[in-house]
Amino acid sequence: MSRILAISDIHGHVEGVKLLLQKAGYQPQTDKLFFVGDYIDKDPRTWKSLDYIRERVQQGAKAIIGNLEMWYLETIHEKGSSYRQEIGEWLQTLPTYLTDEDYIFVHAGMRPHIPISEQTREDLLTIRKDFWGAEQTLPQKIIFGHTPTHVMGAKEGEIWCQPGRIGIDTGAKHHIRLTLVDLTNRCAYSCSTEKQRLYQDTRLSSW
Repeated sequence: MSRILAISDIHGHVEGVKLLLQKAGYQPQTDKLFFVGDYIDKDPRTWKSLDYIRERVQQGAKAIIGNLEMWYLETIHEKGSSYRQEIGEWLQTLPTYLTDEDYIFVHAGMRPHIPISEQTREDLLTIRKDFWGAEQTLPQKIIFGHTPTHVMGAKEGEIWCQPGRIGIDTGAKHHIRLTLVDLTNRCAYSCSTEKQRLYQDTRLSSW
């Protein structure tokens, strides 16, 4: 059975992504995997994450651009090697949102009451409380990252669920947790990103 999986705000934690995909039994031939932006940080040690994401996309996964990939495009990739140029050209091909069946995948969210096709790139990549703090009704459920879920009121390290919206940035950047959601089966695989327990304390939860 094909599943719809999603993960966002990796911020360089590729080994955590590999672990969670293994725990979920990811099958690239049948499962649909969506990467929802912010694969890197401004720390150059995280930039190799882009290679991993690109490889997964070549194998059938889908990815959108996040605000940190846009930062990379605007400040880094023009300065230097052909490798950076190649990565930059690939990043430029990534869309700001994707849709699939009952879902819209977007990095940060959407400005309320504006069709997805009319949203600005800035809002799609950077909006925060104007999106998750407002009510809106859409025919599709919005899957987003960017704002750590505990900031929105979820328990630390757990996803944020509201009618029509699911926030999946569980704070990997902030040494909390990295989470892969299985939207088909309404469950989530996560691991710690605390320095002392890095990629340990794996959990399977449902909502």
